[in-house]
Amino acid sequence: MAKSKAAKALVFRCVSCGHVEVKWLGRCPGCGEWNSLRESTAKGDEGPERAGESFPVPIGAIDASEASRMSTGLGEFDRVLGGGLLRGSAILIGGEPGIGKSTLLLQVAASCAVSGRVLYVSGEESPAQIRMRAGRLDAVREGLEVFASGNLATIRAALDSLRPTVVIVDSIQTLWSDEAGSVPGTANQIKFCAQELVGWAKAHDSSLFLVAHVTKDGLIAGPKAAEHLVDAVLSFEQGEGDIRVLRAAKNRFGSVDEIGLFRMGPKGLSELLDPSGLFLVRRESGLPPGVAVAPVHEGSRVLLVEIQALAVPAKAGFTRVYSDRIEVARVSRIAAVLEKHANMRLSDNDLYVNVAGGMRLTEPGIDLAVAAALWSARTGQALPSGAALAGELSLAGEVRPVVQMRKRARAAANLGFGLVLGPADEYGSPDPGDKGAEKDTSDWKRVSDLGGALKALFGGTGPKATKGEKA
Repeated sequence: MAKSKAAKALVFRCVSCGHVEVKWLGRCPGCGEWNSLRESTAKGDEGPERAGESFPVPIGAIDASEASRMSTGLGEFDRVLGGGLLRGSAILIGGEPGIGKSTLLLQVAASCAVSGRVLYVSGEESPAQIRMRAGRLDAVREGLEVFASGNLATIRAALDSLRPTVVIVDSIQTLWSDEAGSVPGTANQIKFCAQELVGWAKAHDSSLFLVAHVTKDGLIAGPKAAEHLVDAVLSFEQGEGDIRVLRAAKNRFGSVDEIGLFRMGPKGLSELLDPSGLFLVRRESGLPPGVAVAPVHEGSRVLLVEIQALAVPAKAGFTRVYSDRIEVARVSRIAAVLEKHANMRLSDNDLYVNVAGGMRLTEPGIDLAVAAALWSARTGQALPSGAALAGELSLAGEVRPVVQMRKRARAAANLGFGLVLGPADEYGSPDPGDKGAEKDTSDWKRVSDLGGALKALFGGTGPKATKGEKA
């Protein structure tokens, strides 16, 4: 009888796709791979009361207070997470090698160790290396424990023994399980190990951080299924010099519009609490041609950023757009609107667009500033000193409303910008917490279309046309 039960508990799992068969086959029916089925123990035969599951309950009977948050010790990190670290949540964080992911999470681990036990699992560094970094960061704390292993079975045993409040796994690509194959980093290994760890964290009300490698395009490496398993996907990016930007691509418990700003130093990462003018270039004279300033709304605050453009004659017979901080398709669309509605010929020029400070911009409110920078670069006419622009451009050349225009205008005025151009109306209602929304009636110069904005910036003279072509 015992032998029958043991035989029933054995299955054959494909190391390539995870397909399960009750008997060995030479070829996997799921993916077609030969000799990929490996013997493993079956799971899920324990019935409806197996670990991590509960019986259905009415939604009104669920205690929402159980989903409590705790601080990571870094206010900028808490901002991106939506107000703090939620117990029982799983967070995937990716970034380029050497950008500071391990430094960031070691500082978080040291802060969280004050209120509970933290387990830092490393599959890439030895305990001695982690101890050296912790000493440099002043992150040696009672309650912070380090475990260097990539074997999922031993990690699960350590988790069951310690029952930590916070678990950090650096990185998910280094983990492996006998049930998913023997080579770390494969798609099946990443998906299997991530699912096991996320399941454990939710069953034990622990917060889980998974560090992930990225591809050359900056995307999370591995299967998309791993991103669907977690509650938040964060991206740690490098700005100019020692600036680091943390943003969320997915967040089940908060906004994805917030960003966290840090500065990397000898003692680790420090927060940038007032970054309003961080991305502005300080000059003694006025703006050079091809430069425009845009008030960008990121989450709950406004940042003033400098957009730089350069237009040069194409040399290879065809034109190209070079832009890595603003989407190339957006720059091409704005250039087409300039050609159609402002008589600005750009089709024979290579266009280069950059954002000072290395910020990656995605919101539509930067359209007007990009258009003004391209116009200025093509004509050689600099924008007036102290001018800031915000507005979305339609294909008809209209300046469309953007969110929190009034807040953008006040942020620019606080930094000394005397001329703020924007749409005639504000998209949506003003922020209820904005006490100045009622009294501000003339806080920015309203423009309804691209032609009106260019006239307000450059006067009635307009651009100087090149001989034999349109301006």
